[in-house]
Amino acid sequence: MEWESDERELKAAGAVALGSGRIGFLIRGWEIESRKRSILNSSLREQWEEKLQTSHLPEMVFGESCLVLKHVRSGIKIHFNAFDALCGWKQEALPPVEVPAAAQWKFRSKPTDQVILDYDYTFTTPYCGSASAEKTPESGRGAPEESSCNPYWEDCEEQMDMVALASKEPILFYDEVVLYEDELADNGVSLLTVKLRVMPSGWFLLLRFWLRVDGVLLRLRDTRMHCTFRENAEPIVLRESCWREATFKALSSKGYPTDSASYSDPGVISERLPIVMRKTQKLIIT
Repeated sequence: MEWESDERELKAAGAVALGSGRIGFLIRGWEIESRKRSILNSSLREQWEEKLQTSHLPEMVFGESCLVLKHVRSGIKIHFNAFDALCGWKQEALPPVEVPAAAQWKFRSKPTDQVILDYDYTFTTPYCGSASAEKTPESGRGAPEESSCNPYWEDCEEQMDMVALASKEPILFYDEVVLYEDELADNGVSLLTVKLRVMPSGWFLLLRFWLRVDGVLLRLRDTRMHCTFRENAEPIVLRESCWREATFKALSSKGYPTDSASYSDPGVISERLPIVMRKTQKLIIT
C-alpha cells in the first residue's frame, strides 16, 4: 500500500500489519488487504475465456489483483476483482458502440480483414463490488467456512456525508488497484479501478469504470462505499452508485470541447456528464 501518514498516526489508530506476506492491516475490527499482480498470461486468459464463454477480454486483465475488506467479528467480506466485473459485463451485454473507424473496418476488401462489432468491446460493467460472508472454525484451524448469514444490498434513503468525508482527516493509508484496462484499438480508453482510503473514523472507497470512445461517447460508472468504525456492533456500510454518460455531440451542443485531450481525467469532467442512474443502498446482514 502507499503510505500517506507516519507510524505514530497508525499506532494511535490501532492499526496492525496482517503479516505472512499479506499487504494490509487490521484496524478497528476490519482486515483490509490489497493484492497487486501482473496481467493474465495466455494460459490463464484462455481459462477465463472458457469460464466466461467469450473469445474477447480486455487487453490488460489484472486477474489476481483485488481489494478485500473483511469485518472479522461478523465475517462479512466486501471485495473487488476483475472476474466478477467481467461476469457483469457479459451478463449486461450492451450493444457495441459504433466508432468512426468501424465503417472502414466493415468495408475492407478481404472478408478475413473485416472487424465485426458483435459484442460490447468497451467492457462496460454494472459491477458494484462483491459481498459474501465467511467464518473461521472456533478451533482456529483449517480454511474459512461459509457463514450462515447472508449479506445483501437494500435501497435506502440515507445519504453519504460527503462534507464530512471531504474534511481534513488524516489518511492512515491509501491504495489504488487496477482491475482491467483496454485502449480500444487506439480509439479511447476503458478502465476499471478501485481506490481506497482509511481514516481514523472509517474507510471510504471508489470503484470507477471510465470509458472514452474518442469522438463518440463518454461513460462513467462510479460506486462509492463508506463505513464508519463502530465498536462491538454490526458494520454499517453505505453504497452509492452513480452512472453518467454523454455523447461528444451532446457535449458540443452545450459548448463543451470535443477533442479527446480535454477528457483525460474523469474526475474533472464528471459534472459535465448527465446522470443516467443514481441510487444509495445499505448493506443488510441477515
